[in-house]
Amino acid sequence: MNILLVYPQYPVTFWSFTYALKFIAKKASLPPLGLLTVAAMLPPEWKQRLVDLNTGKLTDADLRWADYVLISAMSIQKASADAVIERCQQSGVPVVAGGPLFTAHHGDYPAVDHLVLNEAEITLPLFLADLALGRPQRVYTSDRWADVTRTPLPRFDLLHMKHYASMNIQYSRGCPFDCEFCDITVLYGRSPRTKDAAQIVGELDELYRRGWRSSVFIVDDNFIGNKGKLKKEVLPAIIAWMEQHGRPFTLFTEVSINLADDEELMGLMVRAGFDQVFVGIESPNEESLSECSKFQNRNRDLIADVRKVQRAGLEVQAGFIVGFDQDPATIFERLIAFIQESGIVTAMVGLLNAPTGTRLYRRLEREGRIITTATGDNTDFTLNFIPKMSSETLVNGYRRILSTIYSPKNYYARVRKFLQEYQPPKKMQARFRIMYLRAMVQSVVRLGIIGRERYEYWKLFFWSLVRKPRLFPLAITLSIYGFHFRQVFRRHEKRLRAARV
Repeated sequence: MNILLVYPQYPVTFWSFTYALKFIAKKASLPPLGLLTVAAMLPPEWKQRLVDLNTGKLTDADLRWADYVLISAMSIQKASADAVIERCQQSGVPVVAGGPLFTAHHGDYPAVDHLVLNEAEITLPLFLADLALGRPQRVYTSDRWADVTRTPLPRFDLLHMKHYASMNIQYSRGCPFDCEFCDITVLYGRSPRTKDAAQIVGELDELYRRGWRSSVFIVDDNFIGNKGKLKKEVLPAIIAWMEQHGRPFTLFTEVSINLADDEELMGLMVRAGFDQVFVGIESPNEESLSECSKFQNRNRDLIADVRKVQRAGLEVQAGFIVGFDQDPATIFERLIAFIQESGIVTAMVGLLNAPTGTRLYRRLEREGRIITTATGDNTDFTLNFIPKMSSETLVNGYRRILSTIYSPKNYYARVRKFLQEYQPPKKMQARFRIMYLRAMVQSVVRLGIIGRERYEYWKLFFWSLVRKPRLFPLAITLSIYGFHFRQVFRRHEKRLRAARV
């Protein structure tokens, strides 16, 4: 068999970092970890190629070579996935599809030859067994959860690593919380299933062996879902490995805000090489948090929690949402004030949407408020349901949030506030890399000379150089992030104006 693994293209979004990647000459933030893991489950005698449409093109020669095309995608990649499937049909190459997009919307894909849904550890072997017998079925699904301690090492050898800004691995699946708008528990359940420490060390080892010496994203939706195992087994193993190998990686992941309650856990994460965490804060409004069952965020001083995590040495990136039924008319100004006071630089604010299969979708469907399928990008000014607040008021308030928090004056003020409070351990200094020098030179030209934010850029440049010299590279990085966020906002705003005309 010749197997062509195809990963569809992401649109330009806040999290694509498309404009920021140009500063370091990278093509994509992260490789397609799901497909690399599926590749490791296929018969070893099969020949495999990977085409990541975020870093390269799918050619006719690729399709002529392939006996099967395996495609995996998330909802936000739908347009690209549809185009790939159409090309495969025209070329006569059978398609095997899986991943979140197809699991949630498999009824929308009658043209796909085989749908291998849910977790591949369970359904892919069933497909392969039937294929060997010459009688593969069209749909494979399961309501069981996979044992991730048996998940194989991803096929990192299929990658051109130089195209990516970061590598990624997975430690756990599932989240102990059950936020109404989130589809993670639908896809992976509420009981976190974790790999063993030896697996994680093995994956780090493989990346190291292949020459990787930069950041690694642990893609878990809640890395701290099982704190006990982390503190007793996994983090000590990572710490030992990092010390043995000269700390070749920096790590980042996603966590819940209750990380702030556990100083021991934060300390272990920093020692293990973590320097960033993403936290879903969602809203400063208690009633909105109750509405969406974000109970872990209620009755807390969220700004104090953020500062506690950042002072421990972990930069907090955060997600926020507007559009809850319980959001008051003042929510837009309250959210702006919260973000500015918190010093959260990478603050991604989105409009509430209801992904298919979530509790939110089911509730709104019962109430007759669903109007379309969510795009998977809650920053593109679209809504897939009828909000309690008028749509015009909501979208205009959302635009006001973005135009305010990403304006050079407010954005650079948050960078300085964050750098003043951030306390990374002194021994964990970033390694010098040519791409960092390139990024700085590019930032001087694009932001300091021809950019609209010239004044704010140079003010931060010299402030950080004098006051926080150890964090100067981070200051430059955050300046570049701000440029990206503004470009994406302008892109979406331009499209919104065109749609209204």
